[in-house]
Amino acid sequence: MFDLHRLRLLRELKHRGTLAAVAAALSYAPSSVSQQLSQLEAEVGVRLLEPVGRRVRLTEQAEILVAHTEAVLERLERAEADIAASLADLTGTLRIASFQTAALALVPTALGLLRERHPHLRVHVTQLEPEKALPALQARDFDLVLAEEYPGNPEPRPAELEQEDLLDDPLHLALPHPCDGLGTETATAVLRSLADHPWVMEPEGTAARHWAMTLCRNAGFEPDVRFETTDLLLHLRLVEQKHAAAFLPDLVWNGQPPTVPLRQLPRGECTRRVFTVVRRGRGGHPAVLACRAALHQALRG
Repeated sequence: MFDLHRLRLLRELKHRGTLAAVAAALSYAPSSVSQQLSQLEAEVGVRLLEPVGRRVRLTEQAEILVAHTEAVLERLERAEADIAASLADLTGTLRIASFQTAALALVPTALGLLRERHPHLRVHVTQLEPEKALPALQARDFDLVLAEEYPGNPEPRPAELEQEDLLDDPLHLALPHPCDGLGTETATAVLRSLADHPWVMEPEGTAARHWAMTLCRNAGFEPDVRFETTDLLLHLRLVEQKHAAAFLPDLVWNGQPPTVPLRQLPRGECTRRVFTVVRRGRGGHPAVLACRAALHQALRG
């Protein structure tokens, strides 16, 4: 019989990448993690780690073992959900990660609803972009993640994660000047008219940046990106002050009238998908069900 604690350490190494990262996440000394994994190798009777430079990677046999560990942990997630469902009161801690606009537009209202309905449930919220939040969810740092997906940029869907759609969030071209003279132009022509204007976009490596660059290139120009930030409120302020053009979603205004001129985007490129993600087996947990219900109610106002 293999030791579950050591199996979880091996799984953590797969998701976090280094022994130091596993040690930091679990408040262990790196030498302790290494010792535990060596003991697991002795239990299994095969080599689980092999050196690659100054790091280590999982062997084929270790990958097999991690896959079985994921299945065991999923069953334990379901057991935890079943126990929580059997209780009259919802307690414990729910750890949520959310990207900025959803955190501003939806999370505060949802928190109020959860506080009214489940006063003994502790909710911890971290603002974190999906590129970092989803791996952290797999590593068990969070219980639920609010994430986004841009048109034409579907993200990989790991088998150990489950998604549930929350809303389609319309995207717009935000102009740094009035658009009175562009009334008869096509969406592509309006976009192309900003070819020589400064732009604000999210940083390179994000799904939003890849989508935005593709949109501009399909319109026939390379955008002059002078400002880079994941803070969409700063995007909006730069457009309001006529420093840059931007692509902005409806959630930025949180139901209030837009404060800058907006134009439609080319067909098929105008909506991002917002969804919640949990680990497989966690979706039936009462805290997750309550949070998802509160988010949907927050959408309805």
